[in-house]
Amino acid sequence: MVHCFLIHTAGPVSGPGPGDSRVLFSRVFGPHLQGRSLQRDQLMVVLSSVSLSREASGRGSGAGEGGGVPATDEGTALQEADGGVLRLRAGDPFPGAERSVLWLAVRSLAFTLVCLPHDNLLLAEATLRSLARHCLEHLRLLGNGSEVLLKVDRIDFLLGKLLPHGQLLFLNHRFTQSLEKDITAYMAK
Repeated sequence: MVHCFLIHTAGPVSGPGPGDSRVLFSRVFGPHLQGRSLQRDQLMVVLSSVSLSREASGRGSGAGEGGGVPATDEGTALQEADGGVLRLRAGDPFPGAERSVLWLAVRSLAFTLVCLPHDNLLLAEATLRSLARHCLEHLRLLGNGSEVLLKVDRIDFLLGKLLPHGQLLFLNHRFTQSLEKDITAYMAK
């Protein structure tokens, strides 16, 4: 079961320091719900870990963003996206077992899944790429980051279809086509 899904800024934000990220959307799944301030602190630790991972791999803030690709070409931007996996120690920042963090940075946005230790990371990566693709194609999120805040209901719909209650789904071709139809019909509204 996935612990949480985040959409956040991937580059520097006009804030206290370089490399700071801002959470634009978060959804925590399951019985892991805690107080809002504790949850916010945990998410900030995840964001800083993702930033450090990007910088350590040479893809830190500012690198590869924009890349000469037109802002309207979401498919190309997703193909050129940076991604990575990192592991958070048990108890830091989440109580209990260690967590795996998968992230995908598309220009100035990053999509992140925090998974429990027994989750299938290949399936989680496929789900993360699918979520990112649908968000970019249907919601046109590569523009201003604040657009995410206006489309929360649509992101919740995508999560309900692709990651229901935080469960990773094994999808066959027919089921994927059915999901695509549902998503396209809902997003056309």
